[in-house]
Amino acid sequence: MSLNQLSSRAIIGQFYKRLNENAGMEWITAISNYFTSDQDHEDYKWIGQSPVMREWVGGRHAKGFTTNGISIENKHFEATIDIPVKHLRRDKTGQIQARIGELATRTNSHWALLLSELISGGETQECYDGKPFFADNHKEGKSGAQSNKITFDLAKAGINGEVGTPTAPTEAALREAILQGIQQIISFKDDQGQPTNENATRFVVMVPVSLWFIAKACLAVPLTTGGATNPVKVLADLDIAVAANPRLTGNKIYVFRADGDVKAFIRQEEEAVQVKAKAEGSEYEFDHDAHQYGVDTWRNVGYGYWQHACLVALTKTGS
Repeated sequence: MSLNQLSSRAIIGQFYKRLNENAGMEWITAISNYFTSDQDHEDYKWIGQSPVMREWVGGRHAKGFTTNGISIENKHFEATIDIPVKHLRRDKTGQIQARIGELATRTNSHWALLLSELISGGETQECYDGKPFFADNHKEGKSGAQSNKITFDLAKAGINGEVGTPTAPTEAALREAILQGIQQIISFKDDQGQPTNENATRFVVMVPVSLWFIAKACLAVPLTTGGATNPVKVLADLDIAVAANPRLTGNKIYVFRADGDVKAFIRQEEEAVQVKAKAEGSEYEFDHDAHQYGVDTWRNVGYGYWQHACLVALTKTGS
């Protein structure tokens, strides 16, 4: 059946079908928690570590929520396409159907866009402790000063041979930088001075597209470029996934813990994606001889646990 025989109801149904078929990028759910909302904003006061077990002395010592937190305001987002009726009537190659499918794909990638903006702005935008999300001076209670923003100097990498450049590191150098980021996350302590990531085993390494191939090679293949056994492949207790993000550029990689109950970021949604149409029989069709199909949603994103993320900036002294 061609599109000019389809009603707007059928086209909307087609959009939702495509929307559900293409749920989006796996890294979105791996590094962010999803919460529904029923008001214009939500306050998150729960961010803070749960207490550790202690010897029962003098009764229970209850630990409440931390006094700091964040507030996330829901924002209204939309995307609308305009389709002349003549195109609906004449389309024989499925171009309009492809465009509806593309609208669904773009809608699915909206979370990726919002989260990428958080990641890119993480060195200046504050998280719940009042510090930039990626900062070298996080401190809570008995934790001591901690940094989730580190530098990896290729010139000082513990490997022999070539190390490449900050924007084009070698396989061995990038592997070491990634493991340094993971090690940094595992080292973090909570406000009680206790390890907060000691049981972490699953991580996502986000890189700009220019580093995707070398990141996949340094983590996934069983042998290194020199033929030796890949040290990451023998670390059976670690599950490390690589995510290429076309919205990132430069010499920075981002390591996230993916198996924590609380993630690095928060996705908040008041109204799920809805499709609305000005189609057959509408005043818009009468006035413009065209149909409009629009999607909109109320949502936003915010910073969660900085303890589950680490920025690793690649540098090379003497270059």
